[in-house]
Amino acid sequence: MEPYSLQAQLKDPGAAPPRFSDEEWELRVKLAACYRLIDLYGMTDMIYNHASARVPGPDHHFLINPFGLRYAEITASSLLKVDIDGREIYNPWRSYGINNAGYVIHSAIHRALPAVECIIHTHTPHGMAVSSLECGLLPLTQTAMRFGKVAYHDYEGVVLDLEEQGRLIANLGDAEVMILRNHGLLAVGASVEQAFNNIYRLERSCHTQLLAMSAGSPLVRPKPEVVRRTNQQLSLQPSAGKPGDHKPYGVLEWPGLLRWLDSIDPSYRT
Repeated sequence: MEPYSLQAQLKDPGAAPPRFSDEEWELRVKLAACYRLIDLYGMTDMIYNHASARVPGPDHHFLINPFGLRYAEITASSLLKVDIDGREIYNPWRSYGINNAGYVIHSAIHRALPAVECIIHTHTPHGMAVSSLECGLLPLTQTAMRFGKVAYHDYEGVVLDLEEQGRLIANLGDAEVMILRNHGLLAVGASVEQAFNNIYRLERSCHTQLLAMSAGSPLVRPKPEVVRRTNQQLSLQPSAGKPGDHKPYGVLEWPGLLRWLDSIDPSYRT
């Protein structure tokens, strides 16, 4: 038996790479970088979970990972392109397709919320643990107070039923993050950079809450008016380059994150 290789899993290993528009290629590189960063920050669950990004244009296509690749293997050209009804527009793989649960979750949000460019869903231990707590996410830290609204969606089983899409969207509302009860975390953003920042901060908030709760000491709960004021202060990234030059979350740190990725393995760009 020949050793396993990703090259052998391609439908036509010798084929010339397809021609993507400049806008789609830029998005592919960003989403591939997002997958690598999720891996580097320890937010993966082997080949499971998914991040997607809406392709610019009128066709309602989005990019998502091939179900079977580890996040550390994702590259710009390896991402699937599907339409809102789940039909594959581009898939270079012999045996890898879209994760059905990924389709149900991501197509629902992309269809209902055109302002959302990127969606990220994770099954981290800290996220799953908080999703199982009756109290949910508590505004215990400045990082957690970043989110003025945290949405919740009750567990209904593996997300394979299209009828659940309406309830998922209704529960998400206009929130940037949602805790899927007994399941995991979900974040959306108007850009890949923003969605990654949201899932990173949500994950950190869950992690620190569990650390605090496990210490066995009474928790210090900030007053509601302090939580509201902090959220207002953090509604735009406060650490801008100069006073008044506020930028959306994700913008400032993204170039540095890409430099980090490039120093480790720049193959995500291919």
